Amino acid sequence: MKKVTLEELGQIASDSREAIWGKAEQYGRDPKVYLHWSAGHYGQFYADYHVNIDADGSLHVSTDDFSETLNHTWRRNTGAVGIALAGCYGAGSRSLGDEPPTAAQIEAMAQAIQVVCDALWLTIDKVHVLTHGEAANNEDGDWSCHRPYAWWNDSYGDGDTRGDLEYLGTDESPRYNPFATDGSRGGDVLRGKANWYRNAAKAK
Repeated sequence: MKKVTLEELGQIASDSREAIWGKAEQYGRDPKVYLHWSAGHYGQFYADYHVNIDADGSLHVSTDDFSETLNHTWRRNTGAVGIALAGCYGAGSRSLGDEPPTAAQIEAMAQAIQVVCDALWLTIDKVHVLTHGEAANNEDGDWSCHRPYAWWNDSYGDGDTRGDLEYLGTDESPRYNPFATDGSRGGDVLRGKANWYRNAAKAK
C-alpha cells in the first residue's frame, strides 16, 4: 500500500486510462468508479480496492495500475476503479458504527472521484460513479451483471446485501433513506461534491 497525493492519484489513473477503457469496452460500456466503505477500521487498508482513504483523508493505493481487476464490486470489477473509505466497522442501516465516515474522508473521496474521472474522461453521474449500494441495486441501468442485492432490494433472498455509503451520517446525508429524492443519499452527496471540485478546478 502506498500513500499518494491527489496529483499522483490522477497520474496513475491517467496512465491506466487506455487499458481501463479497453477492458470496459469488451463489455460494451464505459469505465465505472465504485465507492465503498471497507467495513473495517480506520488505518486498515484492503488490496480489494484501488484506493483506500484513511480517517485523516490521506490516500493510499494498492496498485500503480488501475486497470488491474480487483475484487471490490461483485460481477462489476473489470474496467472499473474501486475507492473505499477505511472504516464503518459494524455499519448498517441503523448506525454507521463507532468509526463512521469522517469529514476529511468524505471530502477526500469527492476529490478522488474528481481526479480519477477527469483522468478517465468520465462524466461524474450515476451512470459512471456509484456507491456499492447503488451498484447492487443496478441504478446505472445495467442489468447484465446481476439481479439487485441492495439492502432495500434483496432479489436473491440470501441476505448477502450491500448498502455502502447509502448515507454518510452528516447534515447533508443524516440517515438511511434509499428512496430519498432530495439529494440526501450518500451517492448524490459525493457526486455533487465531486462535481463542485471539478467546476472549481476549471475556474482556476
